[in-house]
Amino acid sequence: MGASIELVGVHKDFGQLKVLENWDLVINPAERIAVLGLSGSGKTTFLRLLAGIEAPTQGRLTVVSQKTGFVFQEPRLIPWRTIRQNLLFVNEQANIDELLKTLHLEGFADYLPAQLSGGMKQRVNLARALAVSPDLLLMDEAFASLDLKVKVDIMNDVMQLWQQRRFTMVTVTHDLKEALYLSDRIILISNRPARIIHQFVVNLKEPRQFSSPELLALEGELLRIVCRD
Repeated sequence: MGASIELVGVHKDFGQLKVLENWDLVINPAERIAVLGLSGSGKTTFLRLLAGIEAPTQGRLTVVSQKTGFVFQEPRLIPWRTIRQNLLFVNEQANIDELLKTLHLEGFADYLPAQLSGGMKQRVNLARALAVSPDLLLMDEAFASLDLKVKVDIMNDVMQLWQQRRFTMVTVTHDLKEALYLSDRIILISNRPARIIHQFVVNLKEPRQFSSPELLALEGELLRIVCRD
């Protein structure tokens, strides 16, 4: 079962800089959440709170989770270790061969990060997050720097893995279509200090198609809300 999360009146400041303001939010086990906002609005700070890297300045944050996986925007792989060694570094008991197969990395286990393309590095980044068998997966603009086809392929892999493992998933992004594809619910936030200004329920049948008419219609509806707010 996935992690559960509750925020009650959460604020986050860094000195005089107010980043998050009065967040009330419940995330249910195995729910897929996308946080949508502009760059610099506080999305990454929110993920850092969920990961326990930062603590709220005010309010109550409860995260019921055994293990958390974090997918960064940049892969941040250890350059002198092979792909297999990078994965074993986070969990020596992980089934590396299964992970490599699931994420289409067979044959690359003994490569160094410098020998991989950007898309392949991001697959390894995702595999590393999954190597701990998380019940909470956090993704920080994980697909922003990828070409469209590579991005869609990796997002498809993420969705298939979610179907199999049912972890709770929180994605932060500024891309409307990406947010719709990856979530059951989208949290729209204001510019800094970030406040929750709207919650948008995503009703799409599974398995999802990135270019389906239903998703494109929801994109138009969501865009109207974003422009209004």
